[in-house]
Amino acid sequence: MTLAIGKISTASQLVQEDEFMRMIQPGRKKLDKLVGKLPKGQESPFGDFPPDFVRPPLSSRLAATGANAVLTLKPTPRGAKETPRGFETPRSTDGYSSAAPNKAGAYRRRPIEPSEFRRFYDRNDLPIQIVHSGTQNRIGWKVDVEKLDYHHYLPIFFDGVREKEEPYRFLAVEGVHNLLEKGAAKILPVVPQLIIPLKKALNTRDPEVIVTALKVIQTLVLSAEMVGEAMVPYYRQILPILNMYRSNTSNTFDKMDYSQRKRKDIGALIDETLEILETHGGEDAFINIKYMIPTYESCMSA
Repeated sequence: MTLAIGKISTASQLVQEDEFMRMIQPGRKKLDKLVGKLPKGQESPFGDFPPDFVRPPLSSRLAATGANAVLTLKPTPRGAKETPRGFETPRSTDGYSSAAPNKAGAYRRRPIEPSEFRRFYDRNDLPIQIVHSGTQNRIGWKVDVEKLDYHHYLPIFFDGVREKEEPYRFLAVEGVHNLLEKGAAKILPVVPQLIIPLKKALNTRDPEVIVTALKVIQTLVLSAEMVGEAMVPYYRQILPILNMYRSNTSNTFDKMDYSQRKRKDIGALIDETLEILETHGGEDAFINIKYMIPTYESCMSA
C-alpha cells in the first residue's frame, strides 16, 4: 500500500473547510438533502426502510434544520396563486405590469446527481482506503498507481469531483491528484473521457464544486505534455460556465482577505485557469477561448 506524502492537499483543505462551515451552519448539508440539492444516501446502515414505514413529513424535517418550510418548498408557478382583493399587482397605463420580472435562475444551484464514483465506492470496487494520520487524512492505494487502468479508473474519479459529502469528495479529489501526478503518458489518451465529468461538475452552478473543478482542470493541463492542446476541441463544453462566473469576484474594498491562500475566489481562479489553458493549448487556444469568452484578453506577449 502506497501513501501520498506532501503538503496539505486540496482534498484535506476541503475537509477542514467543511468542518468549519458545519460549526457556522450546522444543518446546511441536511437541508440540501431534504430539498433535493444533494443526493440522499441510505436511510440506515442496513439499507432503506420498508415502503410501509411511516416517515415524518417534510415540513417537520425542515423545521428540525431551522429552515422555513414555506421558502424551501417548490415555488408556486406564475399565476397559480390567487391574489387577495386589494392586493392586485399595479398596472401601468399601457396595460403591462409594473412589477419586476421573475429571475431566470441562471446562477441557481442545480441538484447534484449521484456520481459513478459513489456507486463504485459503495460496492467496494475501488482499490482505495482512507489513512488517518496526525495532521491530515491521506488516501491509501491497495495497488500501485502506475499499474492501474487509467481508461477505467480516471473517468470514475473525475466523476466524483462534483460530490460534496465525505468520504466520497475527499477520496475522489485526492485520487484525481494522485492519478494525475503518477499518470505521465497514460493521461493524454483518456482526455476525451474526462470532459463530460468536468462539464457535469461545472453545470451544478455550485460555487464549491466549481472551485474544485477549476483546480482539477489546472492540474490536468499541467500533468503531462500535449494535454492542454488535446482539450482545445472541448472548449465549447467547459468554457460557457466560465464565461458566466468570470466576473464573480468579491470586492473587499479596504478590508483584508485572509482566505486568499484557499483560492476560493471564482473570478480570479477562472482567469488563472484561462491563462493556463492558453499557455499550454498551442496556437489555436486563444482564438477558441476568445470565441467562447469575448472579454478575454491574451496573456501571451506579442
